Amino acid sequence: MTPIIKNRVRELRSDRGWTQQQLAEAAGVSRQSINSIECNRYVPSLPLALTFARLFGCSTDDIFAMEPDK
Repeated sequence: MTPIIKNRVRELRSDRGWTQQQLAEAAGVSRQSINSIECNRYVPSLPLALTFARLFGCSTDDIFAMEPDK
C-alpha cells in the first residue's frame, strides 16, 4: 500500500501572500506542478521538498506528513 503524504504548501504559500506562479518561479517548477502538489495529486521529489523548506524557512517535517495506515 502506498502511503498518503499530506502537505501544507498551499497554507504556507498563502500565509506569505504568494501566488502559485510566484512560488513556482522561486522553486524552479511550473505553476501546474505547484497546483498538483497542493491538491495532493503529486508528491514532490526530495530536492523539491528541500527547496520548499528553504523558501518557507522551515523543516520538511513542518511541510509534509505521512498519514498513518488505517
